[in-house]
Amino acid sequence: MQISLDLAGAMTYVAYKSLLEKLMVEGKTTGKNQSVEFLNYAKINLQRMHRLEKTSLLIPDLTMVLGNLKQSYTWLIITEGWCGDAAQNLPVFELIEKVCPNIHLKLILRDEHPELIDRYLSHGSRSIPKVICFKKDEQSGGENNEQFVWGPRPHGLQQLVLQWLKEGVSKEEKGILVQKWYNEDKTLSLQKELLNLVNKLV
Repeated sequence: MQISLDLAGAMTYVAYKSLLEKLMVEGKTTGKNQSVEFLNYAKINLQRMHRLEKTSLLIPDLTMVLGNLKQSYTWLIITEGWCGDAAQNLPVFELIEKVCPNIHLKLILRDEHPELIDRYLSHGSRSIPKVICFKKDEQSGGENNEQFVWGPRPHGLQQLVLQWLKEGVSKEEKGILVQKWYNEDKTLSLQKELLNLVNKLV
């Protein structure tokens, strides 16, 4: 799909993490909600990102197919510092960018781009993270040829979350269950999904 893509204000992963750390020192997080609850989320998320950056490894099949990419792609990530799912998944995208010179991450904040997230709603919700892969348009030099969309979380977990919502599971219990799922999965589901998506680009 061809769309007009304005990446003004987009950040690298390193710049995004630096922003989160700077805001945390100031007792803030990204987005409109600056409640104590969201600040606590943001603090925990930074810790998770640091841990996952140190412990996550790409599976060999994904590394191999990334090495076969011949064209240049921008992976636009819609995120916020308080988002737990973003913290659990973004370090894997950073790893992918590190091993694949043809993939370039650009991160933007959801609340600063409502018109963009509204194109990529999940069951009517502005759930994040959302990752949109664009191929470079050789004629214009811009990124406007959409290849795939991923998010806001691995498919298996997303189905469980929707089920828990239907069953009336409390927000607190859902948070515990989601964290348990991520701890046990160790980014494998995300990597396998990305393997299938990247395979279609090769």
